[in-house]
Amino acid sequence: MTADRDAPECVEWQGKFITAKTRGRWEYVSRANGIRAAVILPVDAGEVVLVEQYRVPLGRRCLELPAGLIGDHDGGETDDPMAAAKRELEEETGYRAAQWQDLGEFYSSPGMVSESFTLLRATELEQVGPGGGVEGEDITVHRVKLADIHAEIARFREAGLAIDVKLLLLLGSGMLGGTDADAGPA
Repeated sequence: MTADRDAPECVEWQGKFITAKTRGRWEYVSRANGIRAAVILPVDAGEVVLVEQYRVPLGRRCLELPAGLIGDHDGGETDDPMAAAKRELEEETGYRAAQWQDLGEFYSSPGMVSESFTLLRATELEQVGPGGGVEGEDITVHRVKLADIHAEIARFREAGLAIDVKLLLLLGSGMLGGTDADAGPA
C-alpha cells in the first residue's frame, strides 16, 4: 500500500465535472477544478423532504436528499457549502430554512471516488416556491413522515427507485436532531 500512496497521481482523462486518475495500482475519479458538493437534510414538523430524479449513470430514478455542487457556476470560486445548500434547497424543493447546522464533511465511496460532501441540516422550513429544480432536472419533491420512513423507503424501492446511500442517515442516525429511536424501528 505504501508504494501506491507514494506513487505520483496521474490524470488519465478530464471533463468539465469529472477527472479520472491513477495512483500506483489504484484507479479513481474526482470532481474537476475543486468542485465539491453540499447535501441537505431538511427536517420539519416530524417530516423529511426528499427528492426523486432520474440519474443517467443508474438508468433510473433515484430517491435522494436534496444536494448540489459547490463552485460549479461561473464566478463560483467564492461559493461555500452554506450558500450552495441554501440555493439548492430552494431550487430543488421550493423550501427555505430558518435554521441551518453544518454536520461535517463525508465521503460516499472512498475506494473509488475522492469527492467529499458537506452535510447540512435545515430546519424550520417555509415553502416559497414549487421546487422541481432548474430546467431539465425534473425533480419530484416528497415530504415523508419520519415515523414512516422505513416503510416509505421500502415502498419507493419496491416501485423501482434507486435509493441513495445517504438515506441510511434516516434509518438510524441521530443526525435528525433526536435519538435513533425518533427515526422509527430498525
